[in-house]
Amino acid sequence: MRADARRNYERLLAEAATIFAEHGVEASLEEIARRAGVANGTLYSHFPTRQALLEALLRDRMQALSDKARDLLDHPSADEALLIWARAAMAHTTVYRGLVTSLMRSIEDETSHLHAACQAVLTAGEQLLNRAQAAGGMRADVTASDLYALINSVSWVGEQTSPAQGERLLAFGIDGMRSATDSR
Repeated sequence: MRADARRNYERLLAEAATIFAEHGVEASLEEIARRAGVANGTLYSHFPTRQALLEALLRDRMQALSDKARDLLDHPSADEALLIWARAAMAHTTVYRGLVTSLMRSIEDETSHLHAACQAVLTAGEQLLNRAQAAGGMRADVTASDLYALINSVSWVGEQTSPAQGERLLAFGIDGMRSATDSR
């Protein structure tokens, strides 16, 4: 990428982060271009869709969430590792208002720019879930899709009410996934 194109790309990402934090992921792309000091065509040449912009903006955060899951595979408590990761995933999905809806759509839409990143996060969480199930702490019938849906559901509730309410519901949901033999 040429130096000026790289500067435009970086300015667009910085303004998108600010505007999405202020107004949510459905904020005006034209406003992002305007604040970045570039034409709409420049924005669309770098990011042909809103999903492409989100993917670029979230790439490092989603990779960090996948890495956190891998790191937690060495945690002494499989159940606690899963809960720690689920909380981190919830925090990730609420970084921008409306993000949780985009992520839920993207996991189902293989053409979405976010699909591969969402799939990687889902797979990382599945490894923690499998470990917790093998340790006897989580019900055997719980799937990674169930876990992903729970995290996204409580994230949406937390976005609509308060983060504390989302946290409470996450704890209730995880408790409901525990196996009958788990003594908690």
